[in-house]
Amino acid sequence: MQLTDTFYDIYHNKSVLVTGATGSFGKKFIGTILNYAKPKKVIVFSRDELKQYEMAQQFPEDLYPIRYFIGDVRDKDRLVRACNGVDLIVHAAAMKHVTAAEYNPTECIATNVIGAQNVIDAAIENGVKRVVALSTDKAANPINLYGATKLCSDRLFIAGNNLSGKTKTRFSVVRYGNVAGSRGSVIPFFKKLAQEGETVFPITHEGMTRFVISLADGVQLVNLAMSTMEGGEIFIPKLPSVKIVDTLSHFHPNATYKVIGIRPGEKLHEVMIPMEESRNAIDMGDYYILQPTLHWWNTEDFQKKIEAHGKPVDKAFEYDSGSNDWWMSHDEIAALIESIKI
Repeated sequence: MQLTDTFYDIYHNKSVLVTGATGSFGKKFIGTILNYAKPKKVIVFSRDELKQYEMAQQFPEDLYPIRYFIGDVRDKDRLVRACNGVDLIVHAAAMKHVTAAEYNPTECIATNVIGAQNVIDAAIENGVKRVVALSTDKAANPINLYGATKLCSDRLFIAGNNLSGKTKTRFSVVRYGNVAGSRGSVIPFFKKLAQEGETVFPITHEGMTRFVISLADGVQLVNLAMSTMEGGEIFIPKLPSVKIVDTLSHFHPNATYKVIGIRPGEKLHEVMIPMEESRNAIDMGDYYILQPTLHWWNTEDFQKKIEAHGKPVDKAFEYDSGSNDWWMSHDEIAALIESIKI
């Protein structure tokens, strides 16, 4: 993604609450706005007290305008209390592990679906101005429970714009795939194997591809959405693709691989815009916007944005990592791997 603006002004003198704030994205996002923006207050909302304690060592309350709230998005009353006086919400809390979701479907639904509705209700009750929810490529034509719950979550947030009434709370979604270097992603896993002296790396399929986005670009996408949203859009970045097998030589010069088979619920290629959704896509240059297909969509305001910065796509298409026309070069892969610490 090659966004040039920083979009930090939206946070100036605002109270910002981040759910799931002690995860990889949350820590990067909060560190970024504390360093480059001037928020009135940042509220860390998560259920892991150890991670909050560790985060507080980096961002102590006596040095930063930050507060730590133990809470779970499943608990609506706690969310309502935490959102008191909040202007902006970034919703990053989710149960994300595909296999764990398959084994524990009710837990996944409780967090990803019921939790999403709780965030919506708490935001409306407190008159929060804007909410940006993080989604995933797996919500596009989902084939596993995690993806299905995130699709449901996306629809809830979009429909939330029709529920806010006089509070005028606005909800939008950002959708992107696996973040390079985040917990559970393949590069840290392969780096660890290489450090242990392994030269044979397990891959699920020789043809598997993925989009590549950094944590910094994920934060920038959220900043973009928060700053420019009308309410109801899904923001999707344009990203480079990489073949998983093309990364192996960067971990060891004599690297080979063994194919272990695609895991249940795993796709060969990441899909960000299915064919059926592309008919509602607006090409904004560095990113796409999917418009909602609901009657309340504010086409007049959004039309001005389209005329100034983007255009509707010419024909239906599928935006996936396998058919993408932007691929990482050998040197770009090397630089990416070098930048990721384990």
